[in-house]
Amino acid sequence: QVRLVESGGGLVQAGGSLRLSCAASTNIFSFKAMGWYRQAPGNERELVARITAGGSTEYGDSVKGRAAISRNIATNTVNLQMNVLKPEDTGVYYCGGALGASALWGQGTQVTVSG
Repeated sequence: QVRLVESGGGLVQAGGSLRLSCAASTNIFSFKAMGWYRQAPGNERELVARITAGGSTEYGDSVKGRAAISRNIATNTVNLQMNVLKPEDTGVYYCGGALGASALWGQGTQVTVSG
């Protein structure tokens, strides 16, 4: 069974940076696209950043200019670098992937931005 496992969340001060990593248990090119999504309490899950198998990227409006998604083919990971963090970036960050006709999700990692 294919799995996605996130890591790298935690408590960060406003203005700081963090790097999230999503490890896939299979070749990341098996996915049509992979991305990072987040959900704050009381809000719907929203796109942070995604990357297609072809390398095209897309970012949510609230993180444009502050986020960068990348992938490491050797380790089958998709990473999210976020800078100039704001309290409104707080939420559970999920790694998701489109695998065939299915959407696969990781268990999520909490990011809390203080200040």
